[in-house]
Amino acid sequence: MYLATVKKTKYIMKQQCVIFDMDGVICHTNPHHAKAFEAFFDKYQIPHSEQEFEEHMYGKHNGYIMTHFFKRPITGEELVKLEDEKEGMFREIYKDKVETIPHYLDFLAELKSRGFKTAVATSAPRANLDLIMGALQFQDKMDSVMSSEDVKFHKPNPEVYLESAKRVGVAPSDCIVFEDSFSGVTAGLNAGMKVVGVLSTHTKEQLPPCSFYINDYSEVNVDKVLELLNS
Repeated sequence: MYLATVKKTKYIMKQQCVIFDMDGVICHTNPHHAKAFEAFFDKYQIPHSEQEFEEHMYGKHNGYIMTHFFKRPITGEELVKLEDEKEGMFREIYKDKVETIPHYLDFLAELKSRGFKTAVATSAPRANLDLIMGALQFQDKMDSVMSSEDVKFHKPNPEVYLESAKRVGVAPSDCIVFEDSFSGVTAGLNAGMKVVGVLSTHTKEQLPPCSFYINDYSEVNVDKVLELLNS
């Protein structure tokens, strides 16, 4: 009986981490990004469609997006200039509309009250992350925040998730990722982490297989996270 109690205590005290993407996971920003890209591409007379946005914009980094839509490589200083312009348009559109996917802050508070490490790992620029954290005031609840400037390789490469785990001192196998895009889910799986699919932008069928799916954070709690991590 005593040994069983000790084993159970060690099991409960094991350090684990929940890592969140941002766009489509903390906030449903994708419709606002679409508006910004529409205005941006119209300015440069670049054809675009909603189907192309679904396949080549949501969850992708700007280097990929610009190269796809401009139909030529966009890199270096040109990419920095075009990215700054488009993301500035997004922030102007979104700055007075910042809100979470329902019940996110309650879920985050529950995670912290139960001793979880938490992190943000986004492909978005740091200025976008700062806008959202400033409006929602959750930065003090994050043990790590990473944006596009912090990595060399973007999702589906697992770098941002592996580095997040390293920063918080938790093994990748003890981390669970919340993601909404094909490339993001793939990055989490490539990192050797469990993944919860957030169905804000895509259906289950449009994502790689995840351990669990939610529409919003009323559909998940800490006990479910523990069940997924320890399964």
